[in-house]
Amino acid sequence: MTRETRTLPALAPGSTDTTFVIKGYDEVVPHDIVWGDHSHPFHELLWNERGATSAVVGARVWTVTPSLGLWMPAGTLHSGSAAAGTWFRASFFDFRTTASISDTPVAVEITPLLRLLLERLGEPGLPAASRAATEVLVLDVLRPSPRELLVQVPASALLRPIAEAVRTDPGDLRTLTDWASELGVSTRTITRAFHTETGTSFARWVAAVRAQHAVTLLSRGWDVESVAEQVGYRSASAFGAAFRRTTGLTPGAFRHN
Repeated sequence: MTRETRTLPALAPGSTDTTFVIKGYDEVVPHDIVWGDHSHPFHELLWNERGATSAVVGARVWTVTPSLGLWMPAGTLHSGSAAAGTWFRASFFDFRTTASISDTPVAVEITPLLRLLLERLGEPGLPAASRAATEVLVLDVLRPSPRELLVQVPASALLRPIAEAVRTDPGDLRTLTDWASELGVSTRTITRAFHTETGTSFARWVAAVRAQHAVTLLSRGWDVESVAEQVGYRSASAFGAAFRRTTGLTPGAFRHN
């Protein structure tokens, strides 16, 4: 399969002049795409019309979907990727006139209202007064979401084998006890390390990795039962419950999002 790597510059916040308050961009990618490390002089809201994309900042990996976007503050160094057929969208916010909703990347729920407002800004011939009024409304409803599809990738020598194995094969069924035995340490040692490096438990970290992989497969048209098996669940119902706890949506609802 063809894969394209795009290179973009790393620019400081406000380092270039902008003539907009909010500006939209969208693209349907014809093949798999990877963006190398880069940063923008403006704030960016990443969201998708169709499919899922990934954004990486340091050891943190977010999945962006049609219902869950990501706010990227100006100057934040990040990379990303998108699968063939993904329709991704981005809204750029002027650094000088728009205060960032967060000092660090943060998830944003793409509500029907926010979507309509952002789409209105893309209408050709929109009068200046209407544009200004719509931009005010966008900034009014734009806020961080308590939900996010985020995986903090551990990097210690202890947890690296676990991270590499589960991210390579989210269907890996080894338990905390299995890993403790394999690595020659106690379950308590692994548990403490996960909390220290990722801020969450081993079980929740694995569930997040599985959810991110499941989102990618669902966006490619896989049926729910096949996805459940691929990411390590014994039944579609167990997968559905775990997926909903992590994403706030059922797998079926995500497929039709």
